[in-house]
Amino acid sequence: MNSSFWEDKDVVEQFAGREPDKRLVKLIAQYPDPACVRALDIGCAGGRNTEVLASRGFDVEAIDASAAMIAHTRGRVAPILGAAEAARRVQVGRMDDLSRYADACFDLVVALGVYHAAQSGAEWQAALSETTRVMKLGATLLVAVFAPGTDMSGEGVTPVAGEPHLFDGMRSGRHYMVEAGILDADLARHGLSPVVPTDTVTVPLERGRRVTVNALYRKATRRAA
Repeated sequence: MNSSFWEDKDVVEQFAGREPDKRLVKLIAQYPDPACVRALDIGCAGGRNTEVLASRGFDVEAIDASAAMIAHTRGRVAPILGAAEAARRVQVGRMDDLSRYADACFDLVVALGVYHAAQSGAEWQAALSETTRVMKLGATLLVAVFAPGTDMSGEGVTPVAGEPHLFDGMRSGRHYMVEAGILDADLARHGLSPVVPTDTVTVPLERGRRVTVNALYRKATRRAA
């Protein structure tokens, strides 16, 4: 991960300026009692989704590896939660180390545009394992990741030798990109199944394209025998 990229003020403002994720807004409308729903926003970036969760009354926490992103997110939710609660709930942290959270403690996990920041297959698998560890049985996971074919600059990306699915060539650093079937299979090993068919969306850019796998999963309500 290109840490200097994610700490850049202009990058923070760019991510913070985006509207809340449309799929998330639709999803959270289905919860009749948000205060009883513990939610985790992994890779909260500038806080666009953390803020909407907080404003709708969810018991929300958030992490991001960027200190600048965390500072901005805290600033957005402080008017809703108070400064002390914002500082407690929004923390610098890695997606592959959620050790601050107990097993099976979240009802909803939001992981939009974060897993593809993995720098190796091992980090990717650890992130998925940690996510599913903190999910309650029956909990929901909302995901978006880059898929192969993504080229944000139009200059091409280059496979990293010895690391399947890992690519160089984007300003934000190396990215781990998988097809929908691989994402489904990797999460199935942790007891998660798609709520709706996992979708792949291609968006043409001025010079390249963004290919995104969008998915919604639920953790099995009972463990396999």
